[in-house]
Amino acid sequence: MKRAFLIVMALLTLVVAPLHAETLPAGLTWLTNNEDPVFASPEAVKGGVFVSPIASFPLTFRTVGPDSNGGFRSNIGANQMSLIELHPNTERIIPSIATHWAFGDDKKTMYFKLNPRARWSDGEPVTADDFAYTLEFMRSKEIVAPWYNHYYSEEIEKVVVYDDHTLAVVSTRAEPDLHLKLNISPTPHHYFGELGKDFTARYNWKIVPNTGPYQISSFKKGKDVVFTRKKDWWAKDLRYNQNRFNVNKVIFRVIRDFNTQWEYFRKGRVDTFRITYPKYWHRKSDTDVVNNGYVERIWFYNDTRRTPQGLYLNEDREIFKDRNLRMAFAHAMNVDKVIQKVLRGDYFRLNHAYQGYGDYSDETIKARPYDINKVKALMTASGWARGGDGIWTKDGRRFSVEVTYSFDEVTERLVVLKEEAKKAGVEIKLQKLDSSAAFKKFLEKNHDVAMMAWSTNFRPRYWQSYHSDNAHKPQTNNITNTDNKELDEAIDRYHSSLDEEERKVLSRKIQRMLHEQAVFVPTMMVPYFRQAYWRWWRLPTPPGTKHSDDLFDPFGNGLFWYDKARHEETKQAMKKKKTFPPVTIIEETFKPL
Repeated sequence: MKRAFLIVMALLTLVVAPLHAETLPAGLTWLTNNEDPVFASPEAVKGGVFVSPIASFPLTFRTVGPDSNGGFRSNIGANQMSLIELHPNTERIIPSIATHWAFGDDKKTMYFKLNPRARWSDGEPVTADDFAYTLEFMRSKEIVAPWYNHYYSEEIEKVVVYDDHTLAVVSTRAEPDLHLKLNISPTPHHYFGELGKDFTARYNWKIVPNTGPYQISSFKKGKDVVFTRKKDWWAKDLRYNQNRFNVNKVIFRVIRDFNTQWEYFRKGRVDTFRITYPKYWHRKSDTDVVNNGYVERIWFYNDTRRTPQGLYLNEDREIFKDRNLRMAFAHAMNVDKVIQKVLRGDYFRLNHAYQGYGDYSDETIKARPYDINKVKALMTASGWARGGDGIWTKDGRRFSVEVTYSFDEVTERLVVLKEEAKKAGVEIKLQKLDSSAAFKKFLEKNHDVAMMAWSTNFRPRYWQSYHSDNAHKPQTNNITNTDNKELDEAIDRYHSSLDEEERKVLSRKIQRMLHEQAVFVPTMMVPYFRQAYWRWWRLPTPPGTKHSDDLFDPFGNGLFWYDKARHEETKQAMKKKKTFPPVTIIEETFKPL
């Protein structure tokens, strides 16, 4: 009986004993960084309600799975912290959920010590298990996210849990810039638990616990989404978070038309408005609220990777399977005329999709110029002839394609491109959808040509957008359906190389190969942005960081704040028709040399 009792107790001990059998390697050099300069203002105060327009209501609050990769996803993702961050000016590692980190000798492993104060928004502690669960979650077929399934299976080997606050993330291969790859976010194991086949439907509108400064507090489908600042946020006193994320409440209000958004802004129903477009900076902002000093303007130069804005051609469309026709399409796009006629010469021609990455960029690549003679040579070489209406034809087919886009301000540019393309024998039909519908169409690969821009990364990434692994299937970022085995080989070598100089050479080679693939027609870029804002919103000095692309992003840098006294002063002045000196700031701290 006694022996049986001991066996039972032993089994119980096995059940309740910690399962963290791994031993932390000896001799690790633990690093942290509390020395870099802070970039927020000590004058910042908490308070206020910030209203920002969005063109369409998100299709889901999920950050993975069908319809999740829209623009609104960044607002949710920005409130989910990861292990570490990069300082926005020095680009060095700074603490986030992890207080310390160490690099393994194998160049595959990073070790992390978690802040024991870290909490989910429902009050549960963040533990190493939540990072291990990220792998289980991202590898699950139930989330219906092939890209994440592949990445977390092929790129991340494992997460090793040593105790509740110590873990390692292991890459499947050694590589440089390990901190960029292994900086994963936690997933709340206690919230999701076992995933089921109904995951995408069940969590479509769920508000999942997060670790960041804000959480969705309410929403009305088709109308608005409200985020509320956590007053007891666990990370609010960390060095690089102090005096940031100052607004009490952020309301994203659906205003589908860009011009209507401007009118809402002029009436004070929206707090800030992007006026980078020349007609807004030069003409529309010449209005009473600006001239009377109630609204201020800023022109902010940044020094960052350039957004790959342009026309993405779908190679799975019959018309674009012929490289000659893709090149002819590019030579039929008179982007320079758009810049001069529509954009007042304020913008610059983007030459390719990966500008601004230093030695990783091939600055010798130049965008194909508008050239009717080259269009003629390419089309003739492929056996096409001009029809009676001037459009190229072959075997009863016309060189006629649909360009899908989602932003009103792009319409005028596309009309010019359409007129100029017709002169070259290419017919363009324009299709405008709301942003969610357009992006869904692109991800489903149902477009001829997508007029859009992707966000950028710290280093160029090619696998997601141009590797054949992601071609000919929905819900991946390879919206051009590029399928080139030689290109695949170069991309694979780039991602597996440990030699930084080799990676730079491979990066430039890939960019030249992509230029020859001719699936992307770059349009324009600007090394700055311009914004208007009501004068009760305040900014630090300098008002942004090296990589800022929006001074009023509440969840990114989150540097601005609400000045209640100025708000009341401004409202009183407007009632009494009192004015202030107009304010236009030209901020050149980070202007590229």
